[in-house]
Amino acid sequence: MKRIALFAIIFGFGISFASAQNPLDTTVQLNNSRLDSMQIADSSVVKVSNAKSLEEQLVKTPAEVFDAFSFSKIFWTLILLGLGYFIINLIIRLLQVMAERTSKYRIKIKSLIPIVRITIWGVVIFAILKGIYNPPLETLIAMGASITIAVGLAAQDLLKNVFGGLMLLFDRPFQVGDKIETGKHYGEVLQIGLRATRIVTPDDSVVSIPNMELMNSAVSNANSGELNCQVVAEIYLPIDVDTQKARKTALEAAQVSRFIYLNKPIVVLFANEVNAQRSYLKMKVKAYVMDIRFEFQFKSDMTEIIVRELLREGVISKEYVI
Repeated sequence: MKRIALFAIIFGFGISFASAQNPLDTTVQLNNSRLDSMQIADSSVVKVSNAKSLEEQLVKTPAEVFDAFSFSKIFWTLILLGLGYFIINLIIRLLQVMAERTSKYRIKIKSLIPIVRITIWGVVIFAILKGIYNPPLETLIAMGASITIAVGLAAQDLLKNVFGGLMLLFDRPFQVGDKIETGKHYGEVLQIGLRATRIVTPDDSVVSIPNMELMNSAVSNANSGELNCQVVAEIYLPIDVDTQKARKTALEAAQVSRFIYLNKPIVVLFANEVNAQRSYLKMKVKAYVMDIRFEFQFKSDMTEIIVRELLREGVISKEYVI
């Protein structure tokens, strides 16, 4: 009985102790639940505020777009583009007039035209973006990336030609005013554009060659920025001709041409060729013309003078001239 009574006392004490501890635990649990409710309420408020701010941004977007592309901004953009176009054409025409009046510096002055065009257009575009629209740097980067991707997918060939034009301006294998030959085309360079290069042929035809084609093919430059260039006249002579007399006559005849550039040497070369089952000597007379624009006039003049002098001195007879 004593043992049962002792066990009952200990059991009752444990129950009373447990019941004494329950209010604290209940309070802690209530506090924790209140904190959780407050956090949920705060997060709900944040979400609602974010939703409201997003809604406000969406509501303001049309007005911001209208303000960014307002009538006044579009008007001044067109004014600056027209002004830039007018200034570029005016400067280019002045440079062309100056180049034509001073033949000595013609090629050097004309080589400035592509640089002037790209520089002025760059200044105009920068003035429009910075002075009129003034977008944030992040917007410029995003717009540039979007435009680059769109244009890259839609106009790959155009971008290749533009890149080729920039490389031609920096690498400078030729410049405006040079005589070049590429593929089947030969003529004077009129313009180096971003998309194509224009040359005028001896037949006075203007040919536009894509810049990427010039970058990927061999280009022969006759004068490389100089005003003079080498001209070759070819004359067929009999196989038994006196080459010493023929060379002397050719040298003297070439020197009297009004188109000759005497600061560079005149060279006469002979080669054996077979034509119509007969063997001939082909005489090449290499001389320099004072201006590349007189290239073909000089070749014709030099050929006429040499043949006439060879006939007059009896070095050849008429039946051997072919």
